[in-house]
Amino acid sequence: MLINQTVTKELYNDAGEVRLSRAKEYVKQRRVEIEQIDYDDMNNFSIASLVDGNYDEYKVHISVRNGELDRLNCECEDYKTHYGACKHIIATMLEIDGNPKYSKEQYKSKGKERYSNFSDLINTFYDEEMKLIEDPTQDTISLDKNVNLVPKIIFDSYSNEMKIEFKIGTKKQLYKIRDLVEFYNLMINKEQYKYGTKLNIIHEEETFDKDDIQMLNFIMKHAETIKYVNNNSNSIYRYYGKVLNTGSIVLSNTAIDEIFEILQNKKVAMEKEYITKEIEFVNETPNIKFELEKINEKEYKLMCNIDTRDTYEIIEGKEYTYFLTEDKLYRCSKEYKETTLKLLDVFKRNYTREIKFSKNQISNFFSIVLPKVKNSVTLDTIDEEEIEQYMPKKLGVKVYLEFNEKNYIVAKVMFCYGEEEFNPLEENPNIPRSVLEEAESLNRFRKTGFMLDKKNSRFILTDDEKIYNFLYQDITEYMQKFEILATDDFKNRQIKKPKMGTIGVKIENNLLSVNVDNFNFDKEELKEILEKYRLKKKYYRLKNGDFLNLEENEDIDFLNNLISGTRSNI
Repeated sequence: MLINQTVTKELYNDAGEVRLSRAKEYVKQRRVEIEQIDYDDMNNFSIASLVDGNYDEYKVHISVRNGELDRLNCECEDYKTHYGACKHIIATMLEIDGNPKYSKEQYKSKGKERYSNFSDLINTFYDEEMKLIEDPTQDTISLDKNVNLVPKIIFDSYSNEMKIEFKIGTKKQLYKIRDLVEFYNLMINKEQYKYGTKLNIIHEEETFDKDDIQMLNFIMKHAETIKYVNNNSNSIYRYYGKVLNTGSIVLSNTAIDEIFEILQNKKVAMEKEYITKEIEFVNETPNIKFELEKINEKEYKLMCNIDTRDTYEIIEGKEYTYFLTEDKLYRCSKEYKETTLKLLDVFKRNYTREIKFSKNQISNFFSIVLPKVKNSVTLDTIDEEEIEQYMPKKLGVKVYLEFNEKNYIVAKVMFCYGEEEFNPLEENPNIPRSVLEEAESLNRFRKTGFMLDKKNSRFILTDDEKIYNFLYQDITEYMQKFEILATDDFKNRQIKKPKMGTIGVKIENNLLSVNVDNFNFDKEELKEILEKYRLKKKYYRLKNGDFLNLEENEDIDFLNNLISGTRSNI
């Protein structure tokens, strides 16, 4: 079958020597099975094949339109990461390229078969005439303006990844941008270039429709990255092909957020499983709702308003999560993903639209599930008295703080639900409880550095630095979240700034004598304080349990410089 050699050359260069060599071995070993060919001419055809790889069989699809590569796809991991010609794609092309077994007549489109000779006659003279029209020596050059950039997204269900490619043109004709790096270079140099017969432009921002400038900037940003990566991988390119494919942009987490910002409220072509549909980019959450219903006196069920057997995909961006249906791409917050979408996933994993549970389990639903998804769950069919019975009251947390004999901080925690008050480390009353809020409260102590004193049903903080951090900054957050009850001894503990007051300085026997009696700490500890300061420690703990803050203190800095630069008596 005859194939435009410009197409094959582009494919082989993209693949690199290693992939090309391995593909030739595949053809030689007869590993390629051609399943379908739709062939109009050497510039317009599509091929579907099955290639027997080293570990599995892979479906391959190649499409060429108007002498340009329109679509490549393979199920192998190399294609998923490279998004370019893999050895299975190259083997497919090698199998049919020039092979008389796959003749033009055999695969010619049926509608054109009867009059193919006449088409050849017309095309021969038409092509000759078009060469005259396209002659660059003509005096008049018409440059197009208000040029559009039209995106198309390709979604890979297997890897759950997306890439985006572009066409350029006007209402007359659109042309695929085959090489985004080449396009980038044309823009940087503001060069004139002719796409086909109907688009002739100078590559500068003024040429493009103002509504497409954001898209243009997106292309330029990511094409520059592709160019940089490929140019700095010359040895890899020679043997393994391009590191990044130049025909499309893989939508990373950040790039998905960027492209959505550009395309929101617009409809864009998206190809999925070789089927192309228009997808609307919607800046809102999908209408996913759950309803709690009482079946009988012993059972309840939670129902979902959508059939989770229907196709949908969840795609991760950097700042957002995206929910893809058949005709819409919704932008959702990360919180929505961790709540509503997480609950939806439970339904999907269990292949069901309803989840049943007993009356004995409903308190867990109200305390663990409902607080997370309350905005997506309706309780309309449940009596208010019944909801009151199982809904936990507001959680209050009391924390009793004191220092023990070793100057460790001791914290006793009490949970409060209305009149009910208990220590969660030793009691487990049979009342509706906010389990997640309780866990979050107890985890706060662990994150601060408290250890569990299980014997005494309390928490204890023993590390000096963590005690300092707790007194200096963490205590403020605790006071905002909890009711803090502290002993007088705890309240009197301080974080001090070293204060010198008036320093007496005199010289005796060639020694500098410094009087530090006015310091707000015991002068016997001054030597250790200065040692900590020189080591750039942020605090020093005095023998009485108080802390000295040594950060950015002019008084202690002055004294350190005075003593370090002079022989002195203190």
